[in-house]
Parts: sequence; structure tokens; C-alpha cells
Amino acid sequence: MLVDSHCHLDRLAYGKKHTDINDVINKAKEKGIKHLLSVCVTLDDYPAMAELIAPFKQVSSTCGVHPLYKEAVMDEALLLDYASSDKVVAIGETGLDFFYSPETKDWQIDAFRKQIRVAKQLNKPLIIHTRDARQETLDILREEGAEQVGGVLHCFTESIEMAEEAMKMGFYISVSGIVTFKNAKELQAVIKAVPLDRLLVETDSPYLAPVPHRGEENEPAYTYDVAQFVAELKGVSFEELAEVTTNNYFTLFKGALR
Repeated sequence: MLVDSHCHLDRLAYGKKHTDINDVINKAKEKGIKHLLSVCVTLDDYPAMAELIAPFKQVSSTCGVHPLYKEAVMDEALLLDYASSDKVVAIGETGLDFFYSPETKDWQIDAFRKQIRVAKQLNKPLIIHTRDARQETLDILREEGAEQVGGVLHCFTESIEMAEEAMKMGFYISVSGIVTFKNAKELQAVIKAVPLDRLLVETDSPYLAPVPHRGEENEPAYTYDVAQFVAELKGVSFEELAEVTTNNYFTLFKGALR
């Protein structure tokens, strides 16, 4: 069994590559991916995403505001209300992205702090997006006491030093299809060094399809390809990689149903 620990099921190409969400889930199941975490990026998107995944007990969700969506509503009370649902197992994705949007730094920091506080109120872990903001991300996590709830640094592309500091605070490191890219040698070295018991696998679909699917829309079924590559990279069997990362997922996201 595998888990796609980060996908955006409300953003897939229904009616094109997939007939509907059942089609996506069935394709994933055929590859051994039996649980999916559908990640929210704005509060405006959350109600429709929640409706889309409601019939599927093997799909959990998150609720939060991505750092690149400054135009989105960041209403702390509304986030608290939405995220109180049992279907919501984490807050986010939230975090900081100074690579694509350095001009919104102050807004990002404010939204990030508010979402950590909601996570603590609800005792739910955090889904962290971070790019070109290593020290700021770590500092805010420490200052806001994020170690109380833990979480995951998703689609990780940062340094081993950042990974180690995050793991000290109880965070996991999630690896996406980027690790399969030919130019990802530095990331491959980092993931090789991350302990297996702190690792998750994801697609971040519909983005970042792994080799051999580059150029296609990504989908949860491709978690299999990510996991296969990571198992070889770390010198463990596919079965061990699948078992450990799945257990890691359910250890972190305690509200998710097996």
C-alpha cells in the first residue's frame, strides 16, 4: 500500500485525461495507492473540493491558504470553521515563497503565522510550502511553537541542514517527482540522507510529473513511480519503502482513515 501524501484533486483535467474523480482514484488503486491527501490552496476553493471528495473515505483533505495566493481570503475564523471538519487532517498548504513572490513577503508571513495558530488550536499538523525562505520558515515555525503539532515540508527541494532542523521540530520530509529529474542530483543526495522513518512520498499532481511521465499532467497513480525511484535511491526494497512511508503518513495525520 502507498499513500499520495499531497495532491490537488480539484485541479486535475476532468473530461480530458480523466473522466471523473472515480477514474483518478481507480487508476491510483491499480498501482497500489490506496489513500490520497487532497490539498487546499485557498479558502475560496475549499467548499467545492470538500464536496468533490466527500464520498471517498480513502481521501482526506487539508484546508489553508498557499503563500502565492495573496488575492485569496485569509480569514482566520473561516479557516478555523472549515478545518474543524473531521475530513480535514491538516492545515495548509501554508508557508513562504520568496522565489516567485518576494514582494508579498509581509502578507505571507502574517498568513503563515495565523495558520500555525489555527493548527495549534485544532491540534492538526501543518503542510509547509517553502522556497527561497529557509531561515525565515524555520524561525517562524519555532517562534509560533509549531513543534506542538508537527507536519511536513512538502515537495522538498531544500538543503539537508534545513531538513534536519525541521525534523528536530517533529516534521517529516516529503519527496515528489522532482527527485526523478536528471538535474536533481543535489536533491537526490538530500533524500538519500533523510531517515526513512521521516519520509513521505507525494505527486503534487497535477504538477511535476515524475520520469517517465514528464510532460504529462501528473496524477496520484504516479506516486508509484516516485516511490520506486526513492526505494532504489535509498537502497531499500519497494515493499519496505511503501510500508514505512505509509506508516509515517498515518502516524502524522492521525485523523486519516486507513
